[in-house]
Amino acid sequence: MYDLIIRNGTVIDGTGNHRFTADIAISEGRIAKVGEVHETAAREIDAAGKLVTPGWVDIHTHYDGQATWDPVLAPSSWHGVTTVVMGNCGVGFAPVKPGDQDFLIELMEGVEDIPGAALSEGIDWQWESFPEYLDALERMPRAIDVATQVPHGAVRAYVMGDRCNSDYAPTQDEIDAMAELVREGVEAGALGFSSSKTLLHKDTHGEYMPGTFSGYDEMLALGLGMKGCNNAVFELVSDHLGDDDEWAWVTEFQKQTGLTVTLIATTAPAYENNKMYNLAEQARKEGREIRPQAAGRPTGVLHGLQSSFHAFVGHPTWKDELAELDHNALLEKLRDPEIKSRLLSEKSLIQGGLMQDLPTLMGQVFPLGDVPNYEPLPEDSVAGIAKSRNQDVMEVMYDLLVDNDGKELFYQPLGGYQGYSLDWQKQLLEHPNVLFGLSDGGAHCGVIADAGMPTFIMTHWGRDRTRGDRMSLEFIVESLASKTAKAFGMFDRGEISEGMIADLNIIDFDALQLHRPEAVFDLPAGGRRLVQKAEGYDYTIKSGEVIFQRGAHTGALPGKLVRRSDESSQAAVG
Repeated sequence: MYDLIIRNGTVIDGTGNHRFTADIAISEGRIAKVGEVHETAAREIDAAGKLVTPGWVDIHTHYDGQATWDPVLAPSSWHGVTTVVMGNCGVGFAPVKPGDQDFLIELMEGVEDIPGAALSEGIDWQWESFPEYLDALERMPRAIDVATQVPHGAVRAYVMGDRCNSDYAPTQDEIDAMAELVREGVEAGALGFSSSKTLLHKDTHGEYMPGTFSGYDEMLALGLGMKGCNNAVFELVSDHLGDDDEWAWVTEFQKQTGLTVTLIATTAPAYENNKMYNLAEQARKEGREIRPQAAGRPTGVLHGLQSSFHAFVGHPTWKDELAELDHNALLEKLRDPEIKSRLLSEKSLIQGGLMQDLPTLMGQVFPLGDVPNYEPLPEDSVAGIAKSRNQDVMEVMYDLLVDNDGKELFYQPLGGYQGYSLDWQKQLLEHPNVLFGLSDGGAHCGVIADAGMPTFIMTHWGRDRTRGDRMSLEFIVESLASKTAKAFGMFDRGEISEGMIADLNIIDFDALQLHRPEAVFDLPAGGRRLVQKAEGYDYTIKSGEVIFQRGAHTGALPGKLVRRSDESSQAAVG
């Protein structure tokens, strides 16, 4: 007798093979049989007419703090994710010396837009070393599995103290000490090491994060700290992708270790002229395990009164009279014709980037509506709406902000959408070296809501796209589960086959739908975050237990900490 049998589902098993109809039997948290199952179980679920897929493995999240207080890890868990990888972008909370906790909080708040007050209240700091942090994560019951990486920022702060986020080069002794911390963390179970070399990443004081200006000798030495640790990953966020000097040390690391490097670009120029695609192709031709990450759509800032950002945040009247009001009081003020007249007559005090020309920017700002559209046309933009109404574009922006009780949100792609098409994104996503990632679950609480990326990819690329080719669901499922799991050395999940961990989604694909993002205030200290809910996930199953049923958490907490394993794929399944 099995613990659970899922019957009659349309199985997309994560291997890339064509879908098939089968029963799935589960015993002791593992898949025991796939095919025609004649035995019985303590519980059975009829999945006729539904898709049955592996649980999604999301390799780019920032739940480093939230994972210490929140057992559910929403919003990712709402979207069929059963394993998350944290410790990305070189930021995290271990190792940490007593008294230095605020530095890491301010770093995370600045880089990843997670409210510092929430982190201060929520984290209980039961650790100093990275192994102790892993032990703290392991002690907490949770709905889904978590894994993490050793972050460069915390390592540099631990060894270099006040010099950590400057361009001062470490001594050889300091480099050796940092490399030893990296190795200690990876040997204890971290999936790898992460670093950031982008000027976009700063702490709350405007200081560049530790590692931004690290020399290639330091980068290579810290990476080589993982040499001999099978399955470890080096994650690098960089403004310099494609530069010959950087490519040289990245390929040298990969050559010396045989370990995987995953690359992340954060600036629009990295996507121009197919730069990321060309990097992926160069790595493929050279036989390198160098894997750029790409999101299912361009990362986008959300404008709105419930967001931290919109077209009028730099206007004097907003700063002086409106910024600190609660939502209802703000709406009342904005409906005052005198306030409207003043705001429309003012110029923004923010003079950087596109904010210098707000009317032009409105051509790249799109109301999301009740059913979000992430591949809009020019006429769908605020500027397009203004043109159709023969109105001033900023007045239209103002009116749209206030309409619908001020709950509308507006999508502004940060790069790669100048042609109003996602064709280039599709080409990148389909490259064999590219990994699906960058959901940033748990981060960017005030301006981005991309944790629902798996649901977007399933619906947009697998069903709803009308302005170009779609992707097969078989390719999508493999990319969201098996490919990401294997790239990070987790060979016991991501596929529906005998012996694998029973992480599954049962999806009503016709009903699968993203809702408009919304602001909630459920973080510690009443912190705000933007979240995006979905419908269509009938069941999400973690290690054989139903953790979500039609969007509601069942209370089950079978999730664990995933530690790096030296085992091969066969050993992990067997």
